[in-house]
Amino acid sequence: MSTKTVSLIGVPTDIGAGHRGASMGPEALRVANLFARLQRCGLKVVDRGNLHGPLNPWQPPADGYRHLDEVVAWNTAVYTAVHEELQAGYLPIMLGGDHCLAIGSISAVARHCEDQGKKLRVLWLDAHTDFNTALATPSGNIHGMPVACLCGNGPDALTHLGGTKPATKPDVFRQIGIRSVDAAEKKLVREASVGVYDMRHIDEVGMKRTMEEALDDIDDNTHLHVSFDVDFLDPSIAPGVGTTVRGGPNYREAQLCMEMIADTGRLASLDIVELNPAYDKRNQTAKLAVDLVESLFGKSTLIR
Repeated sequence: MSTKTVSLIGVPTDIGAGHRGASMGPEALRVANLFARLQRCGLKVVDRGNLHGPLNPWQPPADGYRHLDEVVAWNTAVYTAVHEELQAGYLPIMLGGDHCLAIGSISAVARHCEDQGKKLRVLWLDAHTDFNTALATPSGNIHGMPVACLCGNGPDALTHLGGTKPATKPDVFRQIGIRSVDAAEKKLVREASVGVYDMRHIDEVGMKRTMEEALDDIDDNTHLHVSFDVDFLDPSIAPGVGTTVRGGPNYREAQLCMEMIADTGRLASLDIVELNPAYDKRNQTAKLAVDLVESLFGKSTLIR
């Protein structure tokens, strides 16, 4: 079997976030030795360096969106870069940056799936559902809107990134670790019937059964995309994010989640987002993220 090639794409911006600092995320992941650790998993790794885009003007929202033009510019660059890697047969790993960038990466993945006749499944590992709209959002920060935009609910410039609207349907998403949803957003999530496995569900049935449910009906024709927001993790183990929410998965639960995804053998693209070194302690969150990504690519305690 040929060695899988993964390509790292740095996207150093906090354009969609409410706090500064996620722009330093790609470098923190590189400092935590992501490249070498992926090589150790038996992968061929290429680092494409960082994409470029407009600076963060740090302005208040206009018509319900903060920095819409800049968000579109960054996501367009992400879309192009991720699509090129997929076309070349590589597994793209987007190093964010904030979570608004998933609009670009998942739009590219969705287009690739359509071209290849594959079924898309997105595992959204996050404390938040990110299903806000201009009317529902309390802040206007677009990192709270990527799932809504991907499902066609947002500004045309973002919902049409891949040429077709919507890029995905709500039923491709399985959201895991959810524990913070804005009041008006709850109704939108329920109406769209997004697959949500919140922390109460994980508490009640455990991470193993949760992942079995979320990975159900994945087959050889499934392209599995993981969008890993570092705030998915409990802040006691991962303080380096701008939007901490207590009560997230602990270290073992997170490892099991990643190992069960690896067991499917279907992982085909990945986002790592919202790592904010400005809030971190000695890069511990970046190191933990790299540790978990290794598990996502098949590192386990024993040979199974």
